[in-house]
Amino acid sequence: MQDRAHATRKALLESAAHLFVERGYAGTSVNDISDHSGKTSGAIYFHYASKEKLALAVVREQFSTWPQLAAPYAAADMPPFEKLIVLSFGVAQSLNEDVVARAGARLWAERRGIESAVPTPFDAWALSVTRLLAEARTRGELAPEVDPSAAAVTLVCAFFGLCTLTDDLPGGRKWREQLDHWWLLILKSLQADPDPAALLARARARIPAQP
Repeated sequence: MQDRAHATRKALLESAAHLFVERGYAGTSVNDISDHSGKTSGAIYFHYASKEKLALAVVREQFSTWPQLAAPYAAADMPPFEKLIVLSFGVAQSLNEDVVARAGARLWAERRGIESAVPTPFDAWALSVTRLLAEARTRGELAPEVDPSAAAVTLVCAFFGLCTLTDDLPGGRKWREQLDHWWLLILKSLQADPDPAALLARARARIPAQP
């Protein structure tokens, strides 16, 4: 029974995520989710109580993946800038190719239309980026005029903006190319001795091959 309930919640969450990506929060109804999932409206209300609760569950599911994305890049022998770049590609892939992550990003953008407060990813990511930039400063790799905490907020906001706008940029879904160009611009300001192409190449070599 517990396995069946878990499977039902997962099916509802994934169906809702697909619809939130395609239609947005306001454009998706409980009946739409019922039709898409093949589950009754009663099943939806039993597991999630409301569309709002289901939307928040999608966002929480998205947030639960962040530690898994960061874990592989905690190795002490990886330079901080390379960690930052490799991690950015993992997050960008999730935001562009995982429907729950894409739905979570759209729901956050539409948060003013949702009555409950929608959690934000920016604070946690800004803290992580601050730590990596501070480590780069200790290693003499960060440009002296760059303040780690201030730069981290700017980087995180710009990065999430790039990821969520990829569909509307020239070239459409070529998010890896867009992110390459972004880093080549950003690293010129971050590195103490700028060599963005070489640093990006080293970081890209650490990214696992796509299946």
